[in-house]
Amino acid sequence: MSTPTIRVKELREIIEQHNYNYYSLDAPSISDGEYDILFKELEVLEAEHPELITPDSPTQRVGSEPQTGFGTIQHRLPMLSLGNAMNDDELIAFDERMKKGLGTDIDIVYISEPKIDGLGVELVYEHGTYISGSTRGDGFIGEDITQNLRTIRSLPIKLRGEVIPTLLEVRGEVFIKKDDFATLNKTQEREEKPVFANARNAAAGSLRQLDSRITASRPLSLYCYEAGKIEGVIFETHYKFLLGLKDFGLPVNPLIEKVNGGRKLIAYYQKLESIRSELPYDIDGTVFKINDYEQRDKLGTRSRSPRWAIAGKFKAQQTTTAIRDIIVQVGRTGALTPVAKLAPVLLSGVTVTNATLHNQDEIDRKDIRIGDTVLIERAGDVIPKVVQVILKKRPKDSIPYYIDAHCPACAHKSFKPDGEAVARCINISCPAQVKGRIHHFVSKLAMNIDGLGEKIVNQLVETGLLKTIDDIFVLKQQMLADLEGLGEKSAENLIQAIHESKQTTFARFVYALGIRNVGEHSAKLLEKHYKGSIKKFQQTTVEELETIDEIGPTIAQTVTQFWQDTNNRIMVQNCLNRGVSLAEIKRKMDQPLTGQIFVFTGSLEKFTRQEAKIMVEHLGGKTTDSVSKKTSYVVAGPGGGSKLKKAKELGSSIISENEFLEMLR
Repeated sequence: MSTPTIRVKELREIIEQHNYNYYSLDAPSISDGEYDILFKELEVLEAEHPELITPDSPTQRVGSEPQTGFGTIQHRLPMLSLGNAMNDDELIAFDERMKKGLGTDIDIVYISEPKIDGLGVELVYEHGTYISGSTRGDGFIGEDITQNLRTIRSLPIKLRGEVIPTLLEVRGEVFIKKDDFATLNKTQEREEKPVFANARNAAAGSLRQLDSRITASRPLSLYCYEAGKIEGVIFETHYKFLLGLKDFGLPVNPLIEKVNGGRKLIAYYQKLESIRSELPYDIDGTVFKINDYEQRDKLGTRSRSPRWAIAGKFKAQQTTTAIRDIIVQVGRTGALTPVAKLAPVLLSGVTVTNATLHNQDEIDRKDIRIGDTVLIERAGDVIPKVVQVILKKRPKDSIPYYIDAHCPACAHKSFKPDGEAVARCINISCPAQVKGRIHHFVSKLAMNIDGLGEKIVNQLVETGLLKTIDDIFVLKQQMLADLEGLGEKSAENLIQAIHESKQTTFARFVYALGIRNVGEHSAKLLEKHYKGSIKKFQQTTVEELETIDEIGPTIAQTVTQFWQDTNNRIMVQNCLNRGVSLAEIKRKMDQPLTGQIFVFTGSLEKFTRQEAKIMVEHLGGKTTDSVSKKTSYVVAGPGGGSKLKKAKELGSSIISENEFLEMLR
């Protein structure tokens, strides 16, 4: 008879093997009931012998105490977004760009996969043990959801295999299958809890539970598909990487295929679109990536997305419904946007009740009226819009619809600038605009004031406690505690969150101000140009702004118009006077690589080309993709081609990867 120690070890190995068979191989070898019996036996033995419990036991996936909040984790390599192709022609154009970028006429090998409609995450393993997990966040920093991810049974706590990476960062998608989602909502209804709008929202909400026991009760699934930083094992191609993931015990989508050339991209894209409704989970497109990692390095990345990958988006799904009413919403910039209130209808797994009508020109062009039966679609499977009116079903007494010339929130007369399609309320005290500006200011990618949600902001504006953005920083705990639904403890936490938000960056603060057309990326470009100085930014001109790479005349105009408004200047100064501090961008004048220009060619063995570029720029140097007389050094690895040849012709300094590393030291 085996001892408890031996039996516990046996049970853990058996359970993990069954998990591997079920999730990684899609070949379950026992029934759910038999699995539950084994799991229960392990739980009982560990309860009787707590000294045998280890962190990697299958029973230890769920934490016992709820967390008080989520921390953050910085991704070692950015989690970039993808560019989109909306049809066959755009996929062919992508393939042609790849050939041109690589200088080849030979068919390129791509990895093709379904684009699952879930939540992107990153898992980190050290020496084969799962140590942390995070959301994508802004691509650079994500929320720490380590414990919640740990509850997903398809996620191995320890990797399998003989050769394990010392560090493995792997990206994946967490989602809920269609059948599981239906069961989850039935459970919600039975327990008299709100049902979820769609599977994606349910998955995202489940991962953001402070109590991991709630997350563990949700039917979350996971597929892994991309690499972050890897140490200790080298993969030459993405396909080999995916095979490696399966060997490690990580789940990989079985529909992933290796295809050659642009025509095969289209064939895969069309095949998945044709079976879309039959799949057990929601997808909104396909993803295509170049297989060869050296080719990826050669093509490089843009600021937000890799050049070597693209998402093939499916055509929007459509249905018909009736317009019950049209209302006008007021945005934070005063834009008046008409919205159709629809008879509820199910579309792409979501119950749709509203659709944007954009502006009066769009309403006139499609002749949209209250009472019309319309064809609607979810553009990009996200935003519902009206495609066309079904005229034969139009009521006989219908009349054309016109947006009122006055703001529905403050009754101030609206104004439509020349050359623009959108009418705007120009009353800076309009309560709808004030609410919108503050909602944006406190949002996650802006000042990130946790707890200052839409309901509380609305109450603060309606009670007169918030008239402008800077009023946030003079709120007192008792003011908040007196609000309906907010007690002393919540008020204390919110004041603490406001205090913590004061330490921020130029880019976050500028984005938070809500200057028209200035997004996260633009704010970072401005931060770099003005070296984090708000004073210099306030004194800028259209001419200076247009000299900044990627800043065009539209942004230049809206930025200068923003600073010409005295109220905006006063508001920003009040924020600074009330404790907002912007982290200074420090740039040493005597950085070791200042003035040096580097070009990389061939394959690098100790780091990727992107990592090398980051290291150069961090030390004051610059990198380019082509060799010229201005090139200071060409770093050549094995397989250097035309760049190496040109460097020799121009007499450029050619150094090895080791010499480059020595230079950095």
